[in-house]
Amino acid sequence: MLQLLAAIHAGSTCFMVGLIWFVQVVHYPLLARVAGKEYAAYHSEHARLTTGLVVPVMVVEGATAVLLLALRPPLIPIVWLLTGLMLALMTWTSTAFVQLPAHALLGRSFDPRVHRRLVLGNWLRTFAWSIRGILSLGILYRLAR
Repeated sequence: MLQLLAAIHAGSTCFMVGLIWFVQVVHYPLLARVAGKEYAAYHSEHARLTTGLVVPVMVVEGATAVLLLALRPPLIPIVWLLTGLMLALMTWTSTAFVQLPAHALLGRSFDPRVHRRLVLGNWLRTFAWSIRGILSLGILYRLAR
């Protein structure tokens, strides 16, 4: 049971690690290259499609992080679980208070300053998810041994 939970957790976390790096390095920079009247429609579709993909995975990732902490597998250092949950809360907080407001402004019209804030602010999520990915794989490895 714990191995399956850890596998689901690691899978959802590693999915988000790959996605956040793609968004950070490829997708967000390309937002600045969509021109004119096409921009609003492009951004609206981006937001709709991204939300449908990301929200379910983030919910699974968050739920499995909480479950792992609640079950506290004896082979897993509590600091790993607490650090992972803290980093998950950081990504959610950054999403709510940095990325979503920036996307709301960018959805109306492109603003280079808001775009820059979006890209720079997203580095926090990128690094937090990367560390979570390492932790989740460490948890899975310990439980699979």
